[in-house]
Amino acid sequence: MKRIVVLGGSGFVGASVCEQLVAHPQLAGVSVVVPSRRREKAKHLLPLPSVHVQQASVHSNADLDHVLRGADVVINLIAILHGSASDFERAHVTLARRLVESCRREQVHRVIHVSALGVPEAAKSAPSHYLRTKAEGEAVWRQSGLDVTVLRPSVIFGARDRFMNLFAQLQAVLPVVALAGADARFQPVWVEDVARAIVHAVLNPQTAGQTIECAGPDVFTLADLVKLAGRCSGHERPVLPVPMGVGRMQAALMAFLPGEPLMSSDNLDSMRVPNVASGLLPDLKDIGIESASLKAIGPMYLGRPQTWTDRLNAWRAAAGR
Repeated sequence: MKRIVVLGGSGFVGASVCEQLVAHPQLAGVSVVVPSRRREKAKHLLPLPSVHVQQASVHSNADLDHVLRGADVVINLIAILHGSASDFERAHVTLARRLVESCRREQVHRVIHVSALGVPEAAKSAPSHYLRTKAEGEAVWRQSGLDVTVLRPSVIFGARDRFMNLFAQLQAVLPVVALAGADARFQPVWVEDVARAIVHAVLNPQTAGQTIECAGPDVFTLADLVKLAGRCSGHERPVLPVPMGVGRMQAALMAFLPGEPLMSSDNLDSMRVPNVASGLLPDLKDIGIESASLKAIGPMYLGRPQTWTDRLNAWRAAAGR
């Protein structure tokens, strides 16, 4: 193995994947290529030995072919949580089709595709654009004829996450947290465990054709997660469950404000499906990974002293900016 391409490698999960690829003794000397439209966004990866940031757009066929040329493995981490129906279609389905075609042109046979827990077998049954397009994207890969391993993680936590950190920061500035979907269920998984699962798939081609569920040891409601984030950060506030209708009104108002919304209507629709392992597919234990608990890891990063920038970001998030 000489070349691994990590699509979405500059993001939260991608950075951990790159770090673990570089550190693994069986992958010593392997070139890890991370395409990015703006090299500046991936500058945090530059100190990693054997990681090469290549300026390219994954939405350009010519750029894709150039990036994939000579690759032994492609890892696809590209996904979005917010956007219009067409945005989800472009990121999760259209891109998957174009990647399959590029892999065929460049004779790349091995792919690790990261999807999500809660993806239904029948895309039409999905309650949200996110889950529907995730299901359709998985179908594209399964029908591709390539050697594909699919990983389905629950919500991913870690020092650089947006999910738990944002809930912690909000509670530093808000007296109460009004929460739609408070009873929605999640099985959070540590980013390092997801990265380990991806590296395992890279090193074990016999996982091709498998779908592996990546989940932590504990199941939480959304309200539990908000309370845990507040407790770990020293700012636990009361959680006020609100009806989904109120949550949709909040989401609709946030959609008109600049920046990424805290919660969208599509997120609320996704939460109708429990984001927990089914128990019917291989999981982290089956590939030799003992998943870490959010209860153990969370206090290590959520309890750090907040900077003025953290507080300012929390105020912006609270204002939907």
